[in-house]
Amino acid sequence: MALGGLGVCLAGLEACRAPGEAHGVGQRPVVLWAWERPERLEFLDGESTAVALLVGTARIEHGVARLQLRRQPISLPDAVPRLAVVRLEAARGTPGLDARAISDLAARIAPLPARWRAIGLQIDFDATRVQRPFYRTLLTELRRRLPAKTTLSITALASWCLGDPWIADLPVDEAVPMLFRMGSESDSIRSHFARGRDFSLPLCRTSVGLATDEPAPGKFPGRTVFLFPPHPWTRHALLSALREIDR
Repeated sequence: MALGGLGVCLAGLEACRAPGEAHGVGQRPVVLWAWERPERLEFLDGESTAVALLVGTARIEHGVARLQLRRQPISLPDAVPRLAVVRLEAARGTPGLDARAISDLAARIAPLPARWRAIGLQIDFDATRVQRPFYRTLLTELRRRLPAKTTLSITALASWCLGDPWIADLPVDEAVPMLFRMGSESDSIRSHFARGRDFSLPLCRTSVGLATDEPAPGKFPGRTVFLFPPHPWTRHALLSALREIDR
């Protein structure tokens, strides 16, 4: 962390819900992003925390996608629920891939959750406007290829969940708004939440993405928190992050 219409159930996390319902283990279910670097997560117990691990990066150039699988080691207990994350990278002016290349890329990505014993797949892509048609087609193809019990989610720029809600009808179960590294939009987005407002899309109201080295722009009770660290995870780093988000 099925999501969306199937409801969420992260095995080992008491995090089952129907769409739009608050859910969690205790007060705050947490998912740790584990990026392309060595990670030792043996200290996790699988009762309150899941892991979203980067399993591959697809680089798109000249109409071709090159999928590089995870190369850095990661260790975590079998009991810890996991999401398989695939990062897409493309130059801003690149429109994406044609139908045949999309099908080929989807065929290579779709088996990865099973390979990593993950309950879901998450795609991370900062799609520009010209890349949105390609991204929509890829997600549709992935949803068709994934088993029904495997969730499909995306990370989302905060603007996609506010004034530019083009993701509203994507074939995904959840969008995780990334409220860090927001650049020039940071002040306006923080002001939005300071006034007690929320995301305009229900798709974006079940989880939130935060960084451990930036203050959160608001409080998001009842939502799963995805945490991104600038350095490898340690027990101390996790405990410090948990204290910060629940202040």
